[in-house]
Amino acid sequence: MTGEAHPVNRKLRIIVMGVSGCGKTTIGDLVARELGVPFLDGDALHPVENVAKMAAGTPLTDEDRWPWLATVGSELANAGNGGLVLACSALRRSYRDAIREQAPDTVFLHLHGSKEVLTARTEGRSGHFMPPALLESQLATLEPLAADEAGIVVDIAAPVNEVVAGALAGITDATAVGSPAVGSPAAGTPSAGHLGAPGTQPGQFDVDLQAAPFNLDDEAVAWVESTIAGLSLEEKIGQLFINHNNDYSPEYLDGVLDTYHVGGMRYRPGPSAAVQEHIRYAQSRTRIPLLVASNPEMGGAGSCDDGTFVSTHLQAGSHPDKAIARQMGQVAGVETAALGCNWAFAPIVDIHYNWRNTVISTRAFGNTPEIVVERAKEYFDGISESPTVCAMKHFPGDGMDERDQHVVTSYNTLGYEDWNRSYGHVYREMIGHGVQSIMIGHIGAPELTRHFRPGTADKDILPATLSPELLQDLLRGELGFNGLILTDASQMIGLTQAMKRKDLVPATIAAGCDMFLFFRNAAEDFGYMLDGYKSGVITEQRLHDALRRILGLKASLGLHRKPAAELVPPVEALGVIGSEAHRAIAAEIADKTVTLVKDTAHNLPITPATHKRIRLYGISGGSDFTRADPLAYLDTVKAELENAGFEVHLFKTADQREAAGETGVNFMSVISEEATGDYAAKYDAAFVFANVKGFAQEAAIRIKWSTPMAAEIPWYVTEVPTVFVSLNQPNHLIDVPMVKTAINAHAGTPEAIRATIEKIMGKSEFQGTFNDNVFCDSFDTRL
Repeated sequence: MTGEAHPVNRKLRIIVMGVSGCGKTTIGDLVARELGVPFLDGDALHPVENVAKMAAGTPLTDEDRWPWLATVGSELANAGNGGLVLACSALRRSYRDAIREQAPDTVFLHLHGSKEVLTARTEGRSGHFMPPALLESQLATLEPLAADEAGIVVDIAAPVNEVVAGALAGITDATAVGSPAVGSPAAGTPSAGHLGAPGTQPGQFDVDLQAAPFNLDDEAVAWVESTIAGLSLEEKIGQLFINHNNDYSPEYLDGVLDTYHVGGMRYRPGPSAAVQEHIRYAQSRTRIPLLVASNPEMGGAGSCDDGTFVSTHLQAGSHPDKAIARQMGQVAGVETAALGCNWAFAPIVDIHYNWRNTVISTRAFGNTPEIVVERAKEYFDGISESPTVCAMKHFPGDGMDERDQHVVTSYNTLGYEDWNRSYGHVYREMIGHGVQSIMIGHIGAPELTRHFRPGTADKDILPATLSPELLQDLLRGELGFNGLILTDASQMIGLTQAMKRKDLVPATIAAGCDMFLFFRNAAEDFGYMLDGYKSGVITEQRLHDALRRILGLKASLGLHRKPAAELVPPVEALGVIGSEAHRAIAAEIADKTVTLVKDTAHNLPITPATHKRIRLYGISGGSDFTRADPLAYLDTVKAELENAGFEVHLFKTADQREAAGETGVNFMSVISEEATGDYAAKYDAAFVFANVKGFAQEAAIRIKWSTPMAAEIPWYVTEVPTVFVSLNQPNHLIDVPMVKTAINAHAGTPEAIRATIEKIMGKSEFQGTFNDNVFCDSFDTRL
């Protein structure tokens, strides 16, 4: 064997078949290398349920096999130039017929061996799906190739080189006669950046570290390979995990880093100085530099308590000036880099098609692929001015289902063509623009799955994090993504409802994810991942490929060249966080993006001269997981109104009055007191400021009034001019269609509140834009 491609006359579709222990992977690898075509182990195409069965020693039923065999055939049918060699047992004639239905010109290479030879080989194997005890049933199932089947039989008792030579000769004979010429497959040795695991043929979607988005030089690739070679098995498994640091203490970090050897971390936000010191200690204690992630979806806010809130994604898409998104990215990059972060879980590239979806309603740039692509590129370019890589999210795309994957599996239900025109367009554009990593949502995509796995039953539709057809066939294959793939948070019910924890942890990596976001229980999850490797759920090739992407991302940041002491900036760097310059950017953006959705009664402008006495109502969704006072913003609103010259009368709910010590009050008494005939004599106008938030606690968010038929519901629109202002969600008109003047200020920051009041008074023009989602598909919201 020379290592050069053997000339053939057409695209090769080869199945290496036979019972367990016959050497399908070994011989298949070598045959593929000689032919110069990719090799794929059919076991990697099994759905996770099949893998779990086989690992437990349970034979598969034909019902289990048919979808898998259809997938095998589809892989062959869609093979690239030159073809594909694929290992698959294919024991029965009916199984081979199922493959031929998808790829009619498939040639079967049967590795035949006596029971004695096979027994000896299976007893010597470890870390594989098929226990040796099942060999007997496989031999009973095996139906040899019939005379009318295109195929070759090779005896495996011979030395490996002779088996391979015999296989190659048989393939040449089987494919050379009467076949349409398509040219010889290209020969060649993989580049230094594009290698498989040691001792294996590169897989179909193995990483190329010298290509985008890594673009590593030979020295960096050598660091990646030598680092992997020096890792223990436990250290390799640890690199797959991103820890969520719930404790800032050195003792906590020591335990995480020494016991679990994690590859990355995210942390609970706190004061910037404490965050930076926490990251500094972590980097000083790890043998391999850490990827340190933040969630800078709104600028510097969210990465530390004192970071600058610049804008939401929706806000950045609510003005013709696309540079707003770039400014948000720039501030995000500068402030998170000052903390010591190097990985941004942003931008969000979901498309807000469904107005009922509130998990991305403020976190998407808009409701069209075009606005999402334009603004996401701007954000990426802005944050990339700092030493930061990005993870765009949430593939295959949120915004169709109204539900929140934090609390239930949600679905992107678009068909293959429609998905390609929308979400697929976004991902192609962003991949081409250089995005380095992609976060996978716990979002199922039934029609996409069935495009690649025809016949998949409803009950077998899994979230993308567990779906190799979405991660490998679509994201790696059709979209050509060469970067790193990570899961979304593993505690999310969209993932955990899919299968038992011990199965799903390794199944995410087996499906094509490279990193696993957050332990639920560190000891358990680490053990599950390790067991998944030892049982063969995670193959050696898949583990090695994931490690190369993880370390390749670190090398692309130059982390391997920096001493540990230089991985985090000095304390003085924190001066940029919440700086006056960044606050000025936030104020300018707030002024640009405050949006007048409607003013059908021509209530505006409202000034102290025309409407002195203001009844002020505050609406919130109640306290969320942050435990912050949900109505704290009202103090700012009241102060800004009074500074402008208004006389403000703040409404208090029954609960607020009771909390203040008042007795004998209930919702009926409050309604009776508030809704009196002299309302217009007491107040000149009513302002309702809503800051309804909620995250990961309900499937969708709507206004929840303080009581039944609450006194703050805008019944008073018939009494005085009423202005409704949302400081967060854009979909409130469905709950307050009676208001004739509606404004979206996008944020509860002092800058946004001040800009809104100035525009209500007519001191500056409304500049913000909106899309039709604000009207919630209801005619009355436009009135």
